[in-house]
Amino acid sequence: MTIRHVVTWKLAAEDPAERAAHAGEVARRLNALHGVVPQLLSISAGANAVYPDANWDVTLIADFASVAALEEYQVHPAHEEVAGYIRSVVASRVAVDFEV
Repeated sequence: MTIRHVVTWKLAAEDPAERAAHAGEVARRLNALHGVVPQLLSISAGANAVYPDANWDVTLIADFASVAALEEYQVHPAHEEVAGYIRSVVASRVAVDFEV
């Protein structure tokens, strides 16, 4: 059973240029986890490209072989470093984990 982990963030910056820069950096740091965190089967993160007033700012989609692998990813030092940056720029977070 593969677990798909989907997370979307609304960032805190009020200035659109600053918010876009933060979104790009969040996506860059998340995508850099590919090949670093062995539990990741796949990862794709991206900053919102259209409708910035209506859409959230950045989304992550990552696949794991099991819930245990997802939990190992959560505490991996490289993920914890990225998560620390995200917490420094985020206003809201929503996530869904489902079987694929």
